[in-house]
Amino acid sequence: MPIPFNSQKTFYKTPFGAVEQGTTVHMRVLAPRGERAKTVELCVKYDYDYNWEYHKMIWCGNFDADSAIWECSFTPDRMGLYWYVFRLNTPNGYRYIIPSDPYKISEVSEHPGRSWQLTCYKKGFITPHWPVGGVMYQIFPDRFYFSGEEKDIKRKDFTRNKDWYALPVWQPNEHCEITNSDFFMGDLKGIAQKLDYLQQLGVSCIYLNPIGEAYSNHRYDTGDYSHVDPILGTEEDFSELCALAKERGIHVINDGVFSHTGADSVYFNRSGRYGDGGAYRDKNSPYISWYKFNEWPDNYHSWWGFYTLPEVNETDPAFNEYINGKDGIIRKYMRLGNSGWRLDVADELPDEFMVNLRNSVKEENPEALIIGEVWEDASNKESYGARRKFLLGEQLDTVMNYVFRGAILDFCRGQDARYTMASIMSVIENYPRPVLRVLMNSLSTHDTERALTIVAGEPLNDRDRAWQAAQKLSPERREMGIKLMKIASAMQYTLPGFPCVYYGDEAGMEGYRDPFNRCCYPWGKEDKELVKWHQKLGALRAEYSAFWDGEFVGVHAEGRELSYIRHDDNTAAFCAFNLMGEDRELTPPPGFSNAKPYFGSKFDGDKLYIKAMSCEVLTIEL
Repeated sequence: MPIPFNSQKTFYKTPFGAVEQGTTVHMRVLAPRGERAKTVELCVKYDYDYNWEYHKMIWCGNFDADSAIWECSFTPDRMGLYWYVFRLNTPNGYRYIIPSDPYKISEVSEHPGRSWQLTCYKKGFITPHWPVGGVMYQIFPDRFYFSGEEKDIKRKDFTRNKDWYALPVWQPNEHCEITNSDFFMGDLKGIAQKLDYLQQLGVSCIYLNPIGEAYSNHRYDTGDYSHVDPILGTEEDFSELCALAKERGIHVINDGVFSHTGADSVYFNRSGRYGDGGAYRDKNSPYISWYKFNEWPDNYHSWWGFYTLPEVNETDPAFNEYINGKDGIIRKYMRLGNSGWRLDVADELPDEFMVNLRNSVKEENPEALIIGEVWEDASNKESYGARRKFLLGEQLDTVMNYVFRGAILDFCRGQDARYTMASIMSVIENYPRPVLRVLMNSLSTHDTERALTIVAGEPLNDRDRAWQAAQKLSPERREMGIKLMKIASAMQYTLPGFPCVYYGDEAGMEGYRDPFNRCCYPWGKEDKELVKWHQKLGALRAEYSAFWDGEFVGVHAEGRELSYIRHDDNTAAFCAFNLMGEDRELTPPPGFSNAKPYFGSKFDGDKLYIKAMSCEVLTIEL
């Protein structure tokens, strides 16, 4: 029996996916003739509105012996989410066509229950062009490369680890505290010295974890937004890095940490490092209104209960001016040469602050990129007791795409390809097209286990740091892990969006959670085969525009096999992934008989032969 409705097929819904304000959406359902429907209605509700709207559908004849075609159109004109189902008026009362599981797609039910989502974004919303088709590279500054230039560091409350290949300090100190005060001295000049390497990878954007003055090696405990941390270098070093990178076509974006500061900061100054001032020590401090004191000075709101990270009141006018004003922190680093911002814990930043930040960024440079850290589907995320507006055209340009990360790594770990494809398609359907083209697609980050460890290591299962420190993949597991990393990265580079390589993933780095996922890049000890693989993936994206902003068409997803097509007006690619333990013979879709197997698999124009635990991309120019 035909499927009543499939929101991801243009036979049923045109256009596919999210729509711009004022776009007319055409709906078609196949109502089972056995229901003897007198009328069929499209039922639409704007997000949290109480009332539904009912649009009468027109009977357009029979589809087959079992189904009748009903059609109508409606035009969403408000930014936000719309929810919809279909109502059948039958002799036995109302029946509803509603979403089902990923395999049945839709079903007829006695109750409305679940509904489909339609995202409507701001008319005229566009995102920067320069990221499209490129490759991002995330750098944890302390652990990428040390230039060899010794700094005159005034502070004494840190330790220097001179063994570049050692594990970071992971044991608590004598006070049972984790201080993250061990440094390997990676610096901005060191990054500049490795730009040739990044260019060979095809990198077009460097995303830097925080570089502002701070007292931990991760620098999310901001000490002074206005100063580059002396261990990393100077403002001049940062500006020079941006300039040298741009000569190679590489942009630099910074990490913006604006939901909290460090307690040990010029603004809060709990430890007195900055003299007598600061909100903790002086009720008359100009920064007192930034913070939320229940009882001054010791009882204050802090990020997730960490007293070292006092929360900021982002809607405070003084704080907003300091960050987003005409001479604020946002514009300061843009004027030094950066090309945008990644916003830490974006779902903890109020809408008002996000709008102000976007206005500041885009006034300074309309082509600057704004990325938010959101772990879930950002189109329907709720926080602060309300639906967030991240992707509607007035806040972020895009987000870190943890949904794709989960889909890819779960597939590599054994998940049925049908679930993987369903996760991929949900993002493609729910996110505005301007967002999709610049999605930050990561396999690892500073907040997650290394992808190689996830796909080939033992599950963490809440084991402690002592266990994590002792882990290293066996030769057999590592060999399998490298194969899986090739498959995972090939998906990362060929799905819609902007692949982001966490430094060292391309070199085969392992590691569970912080700090083991933040070891130093293994210069001279890289997995050269995996580095070359990433270089080839970068070249693939540069050569074939289908991966820049092309359409996505799912072809096959079942068991341990998955494939899809990417295409635009100039090029097309058939991407196939075989996680079976045996070689597979595939028949590519029509139009690929003259295609080239990019990774060298056997292809006779009719059959594609893919080895076990591998992948292939057939490419053609149109």
